[in-house]
Amino acid sequence: MPRKTVKSVHRVTGNLNLVELTKAGSALTLQVYQKNRKLGTIVIGQGSFSWFGHNRRHEKEWSWSAFAKLMDQEAYDA
Repeated sequence: MPRKTVKSVHRVTGNLNLVELTKAGSALTLQVYQKNRKLGTIVIGQGSFSWFGHNRRHEKEWSWSAFAKLMDQEAYDA
């Protein structure tokens, strides 16, 4: 049976700024695109998870505990 071709819809590019894992300023930054439109930017740091929506100046930031609670609600309470 021939393999199905899946057309890619999303693309993610990243940048790792690694000063030292235990120091402030170390973060993984991911830009998320749908086709050619930027959806937003995710910044993953030691202390928090942040989201910058498309064309937003201010981020939405969660501590890791708050982010885990949010993901649990989305994944298990739906």
